Amino acid sequence: MLAAERHARIVHELEGREAVRVAELAAALGVSEMTIRRDIEHLEQQGLARRVHGGAARPADVGFAEPGFAAKIGHRPDAKEAIAARALELVRPGATIFVTAGTTTFALARLLATVPDLTVATNSIKVAEALGDPGHGVRTILTGGERTPSEALVGPLTTSTLAQLHVETCFMGVHGLHPRAGLTTPNMLEAEANRAAAGAAARLVVLADHSKYGLVSLATILPLDAVDTLVTDNQLSDAALEEVRQSVPDVVVADVP
Repeated sequence: MLAAERHARIVHELEGREAVRVAELAAALGVSEMTIRRDIEHLEQQGLARRVHGGAARPADVGFAEPGFAAKIGHRPDAKEAIAARALELVRPGATIFVTAGTTTFALARLLATVPDLTVATNSIKVAEALGDPGHGVRTILTGGERTPSEALVGPLTTSTLAQLHVETCFMGVHGLHPRAGLTTPNMLEAEANRAAAGAAARLVVLADHSKYGLVSLATILPLDAVDTLVTDNQLSDAALEEVRQSVPDVVVADVP
């Protein structure tokens, strides 16, 4: 079994359990306990596990659950609206952009009708709905795919569509933003779709309020240094901002009352 497969198995075990023993993992995976200890050390460095005596535990800052759109839309609305307003400043008239799924990107989508001659591609049902009537002037392209709890469209149909697109900027929402684990999401297929969206864009802009910092979820989208611009809010600590700026060249801070 490859190391990556073992790592995925250990993370999967921690989805449903607070902790798992080294001896149990070694027996289940058919490798030595020393190999499992090295695997746990690697996962701890990635922020995906925590070493404890005799095994591994789920780190306190890991979020494996995939909350639905309705469950997230009411969280920190003031921060999301402020971040969306600052992100709107990065959209020029006549641009072609991609907007991923998420409640903060949804807040941005609600403002995009104010930008003249705009083309927006998205894999988010909610973002497409927010763009409103085509008569308002925004040309909307919605990828196909399988629907997720977060109202994203994912899977082979989504990624094949994205492989044919070229956009100026990808505006991406994320579940977690971590200095080592990078950008993460609970849904592996959504991680794949978001990577494809970033690959179709000349610039990657991530929208994430302060609560996303330090959070690690199941699937890595991209490392932090792949981000060109991060738009966050002024409740992110100075220490966290300094850490982010070591990887992200442009950090925009939105003022939230």
